Amino acid sequence: GSPQSLPRLLSTGGDGLVARTLDPRVPDGPSALTEATIDFFVSHASEDKEGIARPLSQRLSARGYSLWLDEAELTIGDSLRQRIDEGLRSCRYGIVILSPSFFRKNWPQYELDGLVTRQMNGHKLILPVWHNVDHSAVADYSPTLAGYVAARSSDGGEGVVDEIVKA
Repeated sequence: GSPQSLPRLLSTGGDGLVARTLDPRVPDGPSALTEATIDFFVSHASEDKEGIARPLSQRLSARGYSLWLDEAELTIGDSLRQRIDEGLRSCRYGIVILSPSFFRKNWPQYELDGLVTRQMNGHKLILPVWHNVDHSAVADYSPTLAGYVAARSSDGGEGVVDEIVKA
């Protein structure tokens, strides 16, 4: 069946209800989720939340994918490191929004380090999105990241989502 016709678990997040498919036979769509699994962890600098991280997350959620986005997952009193580690451990893919702000911040780099460590087993995990940067800027920050095929925010929100979903 299509993802829309399968049983779903609804959970609340900062942006409303998120549908989570419960059937493990879903092909080429949102992953079948267990209690501790999400489709995408969204790593970004806080300066990029309004311009790309939140709209991208909303578009993916509208297509039925589950996400870890800090504003929807963190609540008062949470350990930032522990909650980020939980999200990094449980994601199928990490969307990494590379931008000038990302390059200057410590937390997004911590998240990227966690994703790189998980990717060392050879499974494609990191899905880069270039936001207000070009190949040269990414290469200056990380020559290895510059070697990844990336989506570009300049292609528009739906174009970025289409590229991510193809992964």
